Amino acid sequence: QVQLVESGGGLVQPGGSLRLSCAASGSIFSLGWYRQAPGKQRELVAVITSGGSTTTYADSVKGRFTISRDNAKNTVYLQMNSLKPEDTAVYYCRARTSGGTSYWGQGTQVTVSS
Repeated sequence: QVQLVESGGGLVQPGGSLRLSCAASGSIFSLGWYRQAPGKQRELVAVITSGGSTTTYADSVKGRFTISRDNAKNTVYLQMNSLKPEDTAVYYCRARTSGGTSYWGQGTQVTVSS
């Protein structure tokens, strides 16, 4: 069983920055961040594989967001810069095991507003 604990959401002005963290227990292959805005489907934001060798980003966040991973702490981070109002959403951490099983965090609210 994998448990995920997210932190770091909040309210920020457009152009500001936030860093999300997700601490995982158990053996994880990949970790990622997804988001869901009101009335919209959940979408991929960024994913990073074991060891940090491969990262994937949604086109909408490329150049602004950076995903990183501390394997010693089994923690994934999402550094979000140049935030826009359209980045407002609940952000979820997702962990996948080598066997393909997915686990989700409880979600953390990110609001970008002046």
